[in-house]
Amino acid sequence: MDIYQLDYILHEPTESQGWMYLAEAPALQGCMAWGTTPAETLWELVDVARMLIELHKENGEPLPEELIPQGSHQGKLTVTA
Repeated sequence: MDIYQLDYILHEPTESQGWMYLAEAPALQGCMAWGTTPAETLWELVDVARMLIELHKENGEPLPEELIPQGSHQGKLTVTA
C-alpha cells in the first residue's frame, strides 16, 4: 500500500451545480467529487482518487508525476490505494 498526496481545488456551490460543492484533483484526470458540505466533498474526492490510482496500477499505467510522497502540506489530500 502506497500513500500519496494530491493538490485539490474546492469550488463554492453555485446554482448551476445544484448548490453542491465541487472538488477536483487536477493531477488525476477526471478526479472530481460533489457534496453538500466541504468535508463530505473532500471525503468523496479521496474515494475517487483512490479508485483512479488503483485503476492506474491494475492497468499497469504510470501514475502522474504530480503525485508526491506523503508529507505535511496545506491543501493536500492523503490517498491510500
